[in-house]
Amino acid sequence: MTVEEAIGEEAAAEGRRATRILLADDHALVRRGLRLILDAEPDLTVVAEAGNGAEAVELADAREVDLAVLDIAMPRMTGIQAAREISRRAPGIRLLMLSMYDNEQYLFESLRAGACGYVLKSVADRDLLEACRAAMRGEPFLYPGAVTALIRDYLSRDDLAERPPASVLTPREEEILKLIAEGHSSKDIADMLVISVKTVDRHRANILSKLGMRDRLELTRYAIRAGLIEP
Repeated sequence: MTVEEAIGEEAAAEGRRATRILLADDHALVRRGLRLILDAEPDLTVVAEAGNGAEAVELADAREVDLAVLDIAMPRMTGIQAAREISRRAPGIRLLMLSMYDNEQYLFESLRAGACGYVLKSVADRDLLEACRAAMRGEPFLYPGAVTALIRDYLSRDDLAERPPASVLTPREEEILKLIAEGHSSKDIADMLVISVKTVDRHRANILSKLGMRDRLELTRYAIRAGLIEP
């Protein structure tokens, strides 16, 4: 019997309520596979599924959720953007990030967004259960390469003043920036967000002004560097 199985059986024997999980990934097959892993454990249960970051935020508001497992690269709103919004609206929900990428920028942005763990999809079958339980114990879960990155980052900075500044954009502006960079027109964005085209254009102008940029190409390059879209 593995340690994870022993923990699950212990929780069931003590009659503890299973951890209620919101699972967000834009690939239905991936969600199905992850759900099979999670629902097989007596102390873990998936109570909601989302296909994008915006839907995850809505479900976190609407359902009783203990833990949100969020894929980083999703349409409409990335997992990192969703994590920020869920942290703001429901700070009691623990956050765990899933990613295909062993990427330091994604890792640091995830931690800044409030995530307590970062799991690589390539080893999710091995690490996901342990990461979920660590999150619910209030403990961080990081794969070995992430720990190395954090140590390297710490040693390379003499003080907090050298850390990169937080985003100058509001969550709504980041959401619109992502959609612009993905190639959507102002009308498309207005329809998706249920706002007017004039409001979209005003947000676009504000984004350009704040970032000191001139056009969609520069915005797209910025969105890639910020981890909002994949190159």
